[in-house]
Amino acid sequence: MRKINLGPTDLQVSDTALGVMRMDQKSVPEATEIIEKAFMKGIDFFDTADIYGDGKSSTVLGDALASSSLNRDQYFLQSKGGIILENGQINGDGLKGPRYDFDARHLIAAVDIELQRLHTDYLDSFLLHRPDTLQDPAEIAKAFDQLEKAGKVRHFGVSNMNPWQVEFLQSALNQKLIANQLQFGIMHTGMIDAELHVNMQDPRSVDHDGGILAYSRLNQMTIQAWSPFQYGFFEGPFIDNPKFPEINAKLQEIADKNNTSKNAVAVAWITYHPANMQVILGSMNINRIDEMTDADQVHLTNQEWYDIYFAAGNDLP
Repeated sequence: MRKINLGPTDLQVSDTALGVMRMDQKSVPEATEIIEKAFMKGIDFFDTADIYGDGKSSTVLGDALASSSLNRDQYFLQSKGGIILENGQINGDGLKGPRYDFDARHLIAAVDIELQRLHTDYLDSFLLHRPDTLQDPAEIAKAFDQLEKAGKVRHFGVSNMNPWQVEFLQSALNQKLIANQLQFGIMHTGMIDAELHVNMQDPRSVDHDGGILAYSRLNQMTIQAWSPFQYGFFEGPFIDNPKFPEINAKLQEIADKNNTSKNAVAVAWITYHPANMQVILGSMNINRIDEMTDADQVHLTNQEWYDIYFAAGNDLP
């Protein structure tokens, strides 16, 4: 599997990561098998969040890693925090949600509980899960400084933020933000559409993301593509979905040419982009993980990349 630099650092990580949002539904032996299969296929990056499965996903991941054959220095471990669920997910003040909360006390508490769940002394990276309009950058800076000084977090990033939100936050921090986790895939191409439909008046010219793709490339922030196989917002997968015959036919055509699967082509379409994005796979199915991690077998041309884009219902001005 291809390696990429994580943000502006010299850290080399797999360009495909395993996201464990649904790992709470697996037993520890099942999760261990999934982790070792992913690692065997080249994945050395595991992504979780303190709210996944109300915390159980991280617990199962931690137990599975502890029972696996992997050593801590063989993989990169990332978590996210800042969302408080209605049931009062760990927040440092005992108050229930739902809300976003970047108070220093909450962020530090969120990391501490994740370290316990994951059976580790440190996170390689910690991301703010979604932007909080009530944020105080000084509070975030205090939390990041304390977490870094204590050796609990080595790198920091964000998720679902636009360029000005990143800039506003970065201005208060002593650490360089290295990643932004954003929804992206063949059927969720808003950041691509806006770049192509500049100075137009059609719906695809509307920039919902503030130029986040160009901003990320300019500032060497790794875009981590979440839900790469979903259409809409968690509306379901598009591969093998009868609602989308054209894109499935095109993916199958290219998959046949490369002796691989549609899943592999869908991942390769993302990693082909020169922004050096990292794909977050959310599957807990070993067979699908096996297919998705065969993206290296796919050798796209620029025309094939655009053909897939068109088959997904997009166009050029």
